[in-house]
Amino acid sequence: MKNTLIVMPGPTGVGKTSVSVGLAEHFGCEIVSCDSRQFYREMIIGTAPPDLQQLERVKHHFVRFLSVNDYYSASLYERDVLALLPSLFEKNPVAVMTGGSMLYMDAVCSGIDDIPDTDPAVRTKYIEKYAAEGVEGLRLALKLLDPLHYSKVDLRNPRRLMRALEITESTGRPYSSFLTSPKRNREFRIIKAGLSLERDILYSRINARVDSMIESGLEDEARSLLGYRELNALNTVGYREMFSFFDGLVSHEKAVELIKRNTRRYAAKQIKWWSKDPEIKWFDAGQPDRIQRWLDEKLNEGQ
Repeated sequence: MKNTLIVMPGPTGVGKTSVSVGLAEHFGCEIVSCDSRQFYREMIIGTAPPDLQQLERVKHHFVRFLSVNDYYSASLYERDVLALLPSLFEKNPVAVMTGGSMLYMDAVCSGIDDIPDTDPAVRTKYIEKYAAEGVEGLRLALKLLDPLHYSKVDLRNPRRLMRALEITESTGRPYSSFLTSPKRNREFRIIKAGLSLERDILYSRINARVDSMIESGLEDEARSLLGYRELNALNTVGYREMFSFFDGLVSHEKAVELIKRNTRRYAAKQIKWWSKDPEIKWFDAGQPDRIQRWLDEKLNEGQ
């Protein structure tokens, strides 16, 4: 059988962990996590990583392997996954990659632009600029330094604006000049099986999961990370809203409401992103047996 990476995208809350563990047990393989917030060992409750039982049932890679202080990116993830896969394929011609981080998943499947690391001092400069001038200050700076990227970027997303400014200033080249969007061939086959649910069911699951996080101590976990709030890792749904509560900007009830709303919005963004990929075969997350049968057929085609 040709070495094959089964890629399982899906929106947050759809049930990727449970389905992927079942598939990995069926194929006798290991799982490559592709959820960039589950990488951080300090962020447990708010990111819903695989629980201890699931981790014991199937070996997972890239779960809780970083600290929030560590710099990491989609390009580093691409490098690390491609370095790992040969050792996984030596044991089994099949591996499963699942998660909700769109850019990270695309980096492994298709490659990512070779963008250099930035000077930490430059990163700090733009974090401070954002704190002092808000998103409008970032927009004006980017419009001057890289008008081409300014015309395409999401001007409401401060992280993307800061990233473009960091790269531009650190390299002396416009960020847009690095965006060549290469499609790279891989030495293994990729089969994409996506998970979906009816929108009202998915949103109900998201709301229930947020309630469970609150009951499990999300507030205390967020409070323990308050000193790291400016780090990129903490610019995450669940933590941002709790920080606003700690600042007295919203009530606890409102913070929980915002976590649910923003998580639903993120799920909708994920769905829209992956809807553009014609290579994904979509399945109802409540029918894992159907997914397994389809994958068995696809894998047999490659023998």
